[in-house]
Amino acid sequence: MLLANAVAVLHAAAVLFMLTGSLLALRWPRVLWLHVPVSLAILGLYLTGSDCPLTTWELALRERAGEPGYRGGFIGHYITEPLGFPIEATSTQVGIYVVAFVPNLIGYGLLLSRHAVRTPV
Repeated sequence: MLLANAVAVLHAAAVLFMLTGSLLALRWPRVLWLHVPVSLAILGLYLTGSDCPLTTWELALRERAGEPGYRGGFIGHYITEPLGFPIEATSTQVGIYVVAFVPNLIGYGLLLSRHAVRTPV
């Protein structure tokens, strides 16, 4: 059970990093080398409706420990459903994309503007 919880925490950290990595890169630009592939992988899984390997791993560990698992994905189980937003609802899906897109739009926009200011024409 402890290992399953650790995987859930790792999963939450990956989601949080996907949301904030571009903002962290404003201070630590090398973060982009990790943020870009992580974000693209998460986006790819989400767009294709594929199961996240971290969710699969967490559920397998819970099952092995004799604990009940959950149906659906990590975001639905731990974030949207407890807040009363069914993961299948279009409005929830749009909200997820907005929450993921806006901080990255801001972060990458600021990074690009910094680069444009430093780059001579």
